[in-house]
Amino acid sequence: MEEQCILKVGDKVPDFTMQAYLPAKGDFSEISFSEIQKSGKWLVLYFYPADYTFVCPTELADVGGIYPQLQKENVELVAISTDTHFVHYAWQQHEKLLADIKYPMGADPTHVVSKAFGVYDEASGLALRGTFVINPEGVIQGSEVNYFPVGRNSDELLRKFKAFKYVSENPQQVCPAKWEKGKQTLVPGKDIVGKVGEQLSAAKV
Repeated sequence: MEEQCILKVGDKVPDFTMQAYLPAKGDFSEISFSEIQKSGKWLVLYFYPADYTFVCPTELADVGGIYPQLQKENVELVAISTDTHFVHYAWQQHEKLLADIKYPMGADPTHVVSKAFGVYDEASGLALRGTFVINPEGVIQGSEVNYFPVGRNSDELLRKFKAFKYVSENPQQVCPAKWEKGKQTLVPGKDIVGKVGEQLSAAKV
């Protein structure tokens, strides 16, 4: 993975490897993007600034709450910071909010992966709060990047993932704002140009 490359929505992610701490196994391992792709899984990369901080444990605990649902949807989630995998291990052992998390915690101390995804902050040496949803073909479907003081909402991540998965399985359809599974979608075409409101209203009748 070239450090100069900044990936965008719609780009195919090149292969990368990193050391990780696996809380579910209580052990260390190397994780590989290509191996996750071979498994046919979706991938959520969940960058956060640093271990032993304040907003970060609340975010990691929050996304840990939806991890079982993501697994049922054939998704792997990897949390990534610029700390080492050894620091991940020590933090997860000490911070009570992280006691029940099961997803891998990737280590990016060289900043290569954070820079590739455009979330590395040169001034602090930390990663911004970046979330990237990647399909089984390795293409970025969605991204969200927040500055340090504001945490994310895992419910919205789950909602967006389900929408991305739905349109990947139903490419002739699109999902309107606040779409949730089971709600009305739209089929783009000249008949609904300028009449989207009517289309949605008719579906509610």
